[in-house]
Amino acid sequence: MSNNILFSHSYFLRFDPKQWATGQPYPPLATLYAAALMREHGYSVSLFDTMFAHNAHDIQNTLNEQTPRFFVLYDDGFNYLTKMCLTNMREAAFAMMKLAKEKGCTVIISSSDSTDHFEEYLTKGADFVIIGEAELTLLELVKAIDNKETAFEHISGLAFMHNNQAVTAPRRTVMKDLDALPLPAWDLVDLTPYRSMWLKSSGYFSLNVATTRGCPFKCNWCAKPIYGNRYNARSPEKVVEELKLLKEKFQFDHIWFCDDIFGLKPGWVNAFANIVEKEQLQFRFRIQARADLLLQENTIKDLARAGCHNIWMGAESGSQKVLDAMDKGTTVKQIYQATTLLKTHGIHPSFFIQFGYPGETKEDIAKTIRMIKDLLPYEMGISVSYPLPGTVFYERVKAELKVKANWTDSDELLLMFRNTYPPGYYKKLHRYVHLVFRKQQGWAAFRNAIRNPLTATIHDYRKIASACWHLPSLLVEWLQLNRYAHE
Repeated sequence: MSNNILFSHSYFLRFDPKQWATGQPYPPLATLYAAALMREHGYSVSLFDTMFAHNAHDIQNTLNEQTPRFFVLYDDGFNYLTKMCLTNMREAAFAMMKLAKEKGCTVIISSSDSTDHFEEYLTKGADFVIIGEAELTLLELVKAIDNKETAFEHISGLAFMHNNQAVTAPRRTVMKDLDALPLPAWDLVDLTPYRSMWLKSSGYFSLNVATTRGCPFKCNWCAKPIYGNRYNARSPEKVVEELKLLKEKFQFDHIWFCDDIFGLKPGWVNAFANIVEKEQLQFRFRIQARADLLLQENTIKDLARAGCHNIWMGAESGSQKVLDAMDKGTTVKQIYQATTLLKTHGIHPSFFIQFGYPGETKEDIAKTIRMIKDLLPYEMGISVSYPLPGTVFYERVKAELKVKANWTDSDELLLMFRNTYPPGYYKKLHRYVHLVFRKQQGWAAFRNAIRNPLTATIHDYRKIASACWHLPSLLVEWLQLNRYAHE
């Protein structure tokens, strides 16, 4: 019997119209890590990348041609969109599982959604669900099957059916030595459509790299089903080794370091910047970071000299009351300080903003809008509070999630629990705040063009034109927002 393993994942870019329109796809990094480890241990591996597929049935030809022994649906745990467990993707996962079972494959699943809902996946036909960080569990499981073992209770991090009951083994401890893993199996993925979409949407080509796993902070709405609350980092030397390989093979222009928190380990950012400079590696990158960590000595200066051009901060709210309710551990003052310091060092500050957290009032919303106007981030991602299983926030509102507990796609933005205002209000608020942001950007660009006409760029004039174009819509959205607020 063949020992080949067909890997796939359940993120279909076409199923998420907002992300398809944005046109900035990243390969399934966690999937490539798992495939690399299995190949290192002698298994024949291949990948069916669903990123640009039309639907789940696109995998049928690959199943027919390869007749794999194992079908491993292994979602990218580094992609925040997979944590949201969008129903479109879940249904696609079930459909692929069914097709693989019909071909006689042993079906193994690893994802945020299956970790949270392993019984449903087992009922739908999965032979095994891996809970949490999955590479070592997958390796141990496949070896056990190869050895004709029939009992699997001893394999940590596993869920399976036994006597028509879902059985779970103890959770596996997360890996500490991330350098022991082989580099991701980049050769398995066709990067041509990724490059093409990036160049069309953005004018440059970006790839994703992970330097860490996990996050030790305790924001009570943030789920960590795969890598948990432990924080482990690769060495800066290993990261630069991978960057040099990717630069040589794929000529990327830009890197998205997809860690939950970049450079938390003391001295890591400084060492990384030193090695990048020593290797004369020239590239731009963006990261996610916390306002309080950015204020530590020389962190922003080191990031700037390494090539960082954009930092996404989980600002979340301009209200300290809301930040405290979230157990965020940061202050509005720190957001202001970090943003100012980033701009001083030529790094673009970008904000994640969250509306609709329980207890948020009109005054809290006004403070957030004021913060956006004051600080004018480079980019902004606005969402509505989304209850993820395993969080304190989810436990608070889960009784109200009986009708709907997941969005269909990332642009649905439906508030799924009772709050200060009805769900329609938050949809309108999302659009209104974006329009306020565009207006403010246009006004800042206009002032710059008046003061320094020789330095004004085409991007400045585009911002001015966009602000003028959307000004009438801003008034309409404001009127509708107030109508929703009084319903």
